Amino acid sequence: MRIVIVGASRFGLATTEQFLEKGHEVVLVDSDRDKLLALEEEIDCGMLHGDGSLPSVQREAFGDHADALVLLTNNDDVNILAAAVGKSIGFERVLPQIVRAELISVCEELGLEDLIAPHSKIARSIVHLLEDNEDASVELRFHKGLQVVGYQVPESMDGQTVGELGLPRRSRAFGIARGEDEDLVSDDTRLHTGDKLVLLIDDNIRDELNDYFGTKHTAPRARDQSRKEDQD
Repeated sequence: MRIVIVGASRFGLATTEQFLEKGHEVVLVDSDRDKLLALEEEIDCGMLHGDGSLPSVQREAFGDHADALVLLTNNDDVNILAAAVGKSIGFERVLPQIVRAELISVCEELGLEDLIAPHSKIARSIVHLLEDNEDASVELRFHKGLQVVGYQVPESMDGQTVGELGLPRRSRAFGIARGEDEDLVSDDTRLHTGDKLVLLIDDNIRDELNDYFGTKHTAPRARDQSRKEDQD
């Protein structure tokens, strides 16, 4: 397949790498020229500088044909606008990332059926982590190649912020479970010993993360989230 991804965010880069590993052709679009230049030696894909919500930029990325447009900027409004433009350009499938739940109905009214709502999925996963109440790390697989994993914060990381952790590449902290509370995190979220940090990771770096957090990944596997959602 030929995939156009708008947004060189951490999520966008992780998705790009996944498609490339599967042998697909990817064009990465971003408005930050310096970011794309820095990525040229790291990621072997087509790169296009420009505003991915503009028809001219999307037509250039589309070329003779593209199978899908994946919109992973950190701005819901940009993703929705770019999705509407993508539909008019002729992309077979358009998948915008939507963080704010109140905008999902807007997308449905616009005929955007394939939505990426990672925060809602992560929030549900946090609830499962609390319900399972495991002391060690807990794995929640929600589609092939990517999974949500929870790790207890060790004493060595007490007082650090998420941004200071220097997590391995192809991993992203999304949520935290602390006592009876659970929430999404930002780089400024400060961690304390015993917190359970929830990450979205590539399955290939699981061993690296186990070593990073000083734990063996021996906890029993939690319920299969993807299967449960399919049944719903």
